[in-house]
Amino acid sequence: MRGLDRPIIVTGGASGIGRAIAERLAAEGALVGVWDINASAANDVAAAIVRGGGRAYASTVDITDYERVRRAAAEFEAAGGSIDGLVNCAGWDRMARFVDTDPALWRKVVDINLFGALNVLHAVLPKMVAKRFGRIVNIASDAGRVGSSGEAVYSACKGGLIALAKTLAREHIADGIVINTICPGPTETPLLDELAKDGGYGAKVVPKLERAMPMRRLARPDDYPGAVAFLLSDDVAYITGQTLSVSGGLTMHG
Repeated sequence: MRGLDRPIIVTGGASGIGRAIAERLAAEGALVGVWDINASAANDVAAAIVRGGGRAYASTVDITDYERVRRAAAEFEAAGGSIDGLVNCAGWDRMARFVDTDPALWRKVVDINLFGALNVLHAVLPKMVAKRFGRIVNIASDAGRVGSSGEAVYSACKGGLIALAKTLAREHIADGIVINTICPGPTETPLLDELAKDGGYGAKVVPKLERAMPMRRLARPDDYPGAVAFLLSDDVAYITGQTLSVSGGLTMHG
């Protein structure tokens, strides 16, 4: 795709959907910033990309740490010359009925899924504004569009991320920055495996998800990179503030 040979950060880039996106962007010519809290996994992904002839720069980043995010953004900008693209992919959840959760869990879910994205956006957007160019894709969830049993706080965060993207898209149209959102459905990732094995609510719900899918299978991480690459490319110059479900028909929004 045109215009992907640029410096692009992918948060949560060391596993699951984030890794698949990082690998695809590198194959398209991007210099990929693989940001993840798991240092060894981030280094492994970046090393694999380089061995395959691509360009990657691994950073150990806890996105809930605002100052670390700011430093990591400055480091990546110095390495790549600019920050032209961002994929906010890092996320976390634990499935439980809301009445069975507590404020400590709420704070962890909100810190990672909402404040984490806020931290990254706040660090990166001024750099894009200064250059008057940028492409941002937020990875939200269909849980943020229609709700999801056992994921009340997670759904609230992802709904907030969708609204945040629309608002920032309006604020930064004049700056040459386009911001869009992709909403995955249930996906075969390490996080989903963790939810299925936790012995609680997730162990009851996750096995039923495949039967609920119109395509009769869960998504795989490689179902998303094509859509993300498009929304980061030059072909998206006139598309902003949009939300796309990539969920095998589980939800269909007009």
